[in-house]
Amino acid sequence: MDYMNVATLISAGRKLSGQVGKLKFSPPVTHVYNPLDYARAPYESYLTQFAPGKKRAVFLGMNPGPWGMAQTGIPFGEIPAVRDWMGICETVGKPPVEHPKRAVQGFTCEKSEVSGRRLWGLFKERYGTAADFFREHFVLNYCPLVFMGETGANITPDKLPVPETEELFSDCDEHLKVFIRVLEPEFLVAVGNFAEGRLKQIVPDGVRLTRVLHPSPASPAANRDWAGTATRQLLAAGVWRS
Repeated sequence: MDYMNVATLISAGRKLSGQVGKLKFSPPVTHVYNPLDYARAPYESYLTQFAPGKKRAVFLGMNPGPWGMAQTGIPFGEIPAVRDWMGICETVGKPPVEHPKRAVQGFTCEKSEVSGRRLWGLFKERYGTAADFFREHFVLNYCPLVFMGETGANITPDKLPVPETEELFSDCDEHLKVFIRVLEPEFLVAVGNFAEGRLKQIVPDGVRLTRVLHPSPASPAANRDWAGTATRQLLAAGVWRS
């Protein structure tokens, strides 16, 4: 195991958590969760177990969902996928100010993160074990923060005012660059349009950028055989081989 590289990634995550944890956001944002802080234990377990070694492809999502990474600390972190497939089940704390409709219950949360269920379900179906998938792949989120409005509705980073995203995106860019440098991927796979837009700003020479449809249930296209669509996109791009 390449402990030096894992230590670098853990350090980068702690730095990002500290940086973005100090940022302030105006209405309609009323609550901000930072899973890299209160769910540090499972996230760092994820890095320790699955980040070592160079990766053929790194998948990049947007930011945590309320029933996925917000609960488990792991990108697209649908609880059964994290607990039963990856074998990770660690203690999760609480954000300083919790929204009553978006309680953080950690691994006891019974709600399902549909995007995560679809994403990790596809990887499990194709590769079988988590070890086999992570041998050549890794999954990361661009922004570690969850943004919510007064009703508990999710607010995605692309909906924030531009002045409030400048420092946030700068910090996230630098964090992402560390992962690209350490993991040395041949492919960067954007999960959705937002991730593709951010990757275009920093993709290094020699790394191929491609995109797959986001698995969100809010997307009508994703509700029509997302796994089949994503598989075809990955095969066409050369990320996966038939």
